[in-house]
Amino acid sequence: MSGHSKWSTIKHKKAANDAVKGSVFTKLARAITVAARTGRGMNLAVEKARAASMPRDNIDRAIAKGMGKGEGEELVELTIEAFAPEGIAVIIEVITDSRNRAVAEIRNLIEKNGGRMGEPGSAMYMFEKLEGGYKPKYTMEVKGDIRVQEFLQIMRENDDVQEVYANLE
Repeated sequence: MSGHSKWSTIKHKKAANDAVKGSVFTKLARAITVAARTGRGMNLAVEKARAASMPRDNIDRAIAKGMGKGEGEELVELTIEAFAPEGIAVIIEVITDSRNRAVAEIRNLIEKNGGRMGEPGSAMYMFEKLEGGYKPKYTMEVKGDIRVQEFLQIMRENDDVQEVYANLE
């Protein structure tokens, strides 16, 4: 319960909104940092950040960090292949400061929610690589796709996960 004053109600709503916004900004900043370091997808990453109303200062800081001028942890890009319930192929793009921790967390989430990890190349052949991500070459139709949708949502909620692609129709 937020209390009896109007300010306490506003404070709790604002805290919840700020937590969500902070999580989105963190993901966007990581994407910008990696794009600045690799030189790929910089325009797309900055456009997404601007669309989410990310402050210009945060964008500039992420770019500087990617070019080696900023301070902080070294970020690593990972592409994890997995299979959701019903055999749906999934590609999970991850940007993290700890490869081992991220892979362990993702593996745990996948196995806990009815999926399984894939070997390199086991799901990738079902997707076409585009500049902005992946597009399924083959799609699968699933009658009761609620489990699959829940699986994909749980993957997207992880802080290190940038994007999740599935060949779901």
